[in-house]
Amino acid sequence: MEVLLLGIYAFFVWLIFIKFKLLPWTTPWKVGVAIFPVVMIAILLLLLNIFAPTTSDVRVVKYVVPVVSQVRGRVIEVPVENNRPVKKGDVLFRIDPTPYENEVKSLVAQLASEEAKVGAERTRLSEAEAKLPDAQSSERQLDEQLKEASAQVRALTASYDLARTRVSQNTELVAAGAGNRFDLERAQTDVNNLTGQLAAARAAEQQVREKLSGRVKGDLAAIAQVRAQIATARAQVLVAQAQVETTRAKLDNARWDLEQTTVRAPANGTMVNVMLRPGFFVAGMPFNEVMTFVDNEYQIFAMFNQNELHQVANGNEAEITLDTYPGRVIKAHVDSIIWAQGQGQLDATGDLPRTTFVAPPGRFPVKLVVGEQDKALFVAAGARGAAALYTEHLTLVHIIRKVLLRVQSYFDYIIIKHSISLGH
Repeated sequence: MEVLLLGIYAFFVWLIFIKFKLLPWTTPWKVGVAIFPVVMIAILLLLLNIFAPTTSDVRVVKYVVPVVSQVRGRVIEVPVENNRPVKKGDVLFRIDPTPYENEVKSLVAQLASEEAKVGAERTRLSEAEAKLPDAQSSERQLDEQLKEASAQVRALTASYDLARTRVSQNTELVAAGAGNRFDLERAQTDVNNLTGQLAAARAAEQQVREKLSGRVKGDLAAIAQVRAQIATARAQVLVAQAQVETTRAKLDNARWDLEQTTVRAPANGTMVNVMLRPGFFVAGMPFNEVMTFVDNEYQIFAMFNQNELHQVANGNEAEITLDTYPGRVIKAHVDSIIWAQGQGQLDATGDLPRTTFVAPPGRFPVKLVVGEQDKALFVAAGARGAAALYTEHLTLVHIIRKVLLRVQSYFDYIIIKHSISLGH
């Protein structure tokens, strides 16, 4: 770009001073003509580096997932090929499922047996609980009879006391000559009748009490026995249910292990380093990697010097060129600036921090997000390139940066390499 600007500038100098001789070609003018482009280009480059910074260190990073078997066994099928794309859910390899299928069948049968045992224990509990009302009903009946007998005794006692009071009153009236002797005799007759009825009621009450006392002792023992049977039955039901839950959990684990005998792709991506073949034995260990999956999702980071980012903000426009796509400019925007690097970290140790070391100048990564128009573009993991950021200030100079970036991208077509093959 500088050469182009110098060429345009030289053309106008030739027109003004040589062709049309509008100004004299003297020594002061010669010095001014020589100094002016140098100063202007220097100022332009300084402004570009502040308001449209660029970097030649752009890195494409992809997620790499080591594929590890969750279960152990002999590999019976590997349908994927090395360095071939896969979709989410595609089968990567299969392990012989026979031992895991047998484990599932065994646990299914065991679970059915234990569930039947729970049903039988619940039936025993229901039978024991049904005995408890029979033992308690007779006791309640005697309680009701006792209440009725006691109520009758109280009623007769009140009538008896009233009859005796009337006898005493009539006796006093007859003695004084103011009462009727017939009323006295009738009151005495009522007292005699109530005396017999009260004696009979008290005898009946005592009889019910004796029955209740004798019955309660036997019923209490029977009730205690029934309640002990109920407690035992409930404990057996709980034990059987616990066994069912334990077996059900084992069955879920066995089914999960059976599902893990078929290993599938975690997302859309590419399989690399596929060295696994049928007949290999794999073990469910985290360090036993059998192949590598490279996700299609990627992140792009551009490394900038620290003093180049003070005008950059999230959302600023950005453009990327990659060596894998010469002459192409990829539209993007600034997602965020990662204001952290390893030089700003101290390990948590008992030693004093070392502050006298001389560290190389650090740079901060800027995360770039590709625009929608270039989302479908395939980007290789580890691809390198250049990028330019366009701030919201001095937008007039952005066009110069864009031209420079595009010219630089076309230079990627130039491959300077010389190889010599020596025959023997």
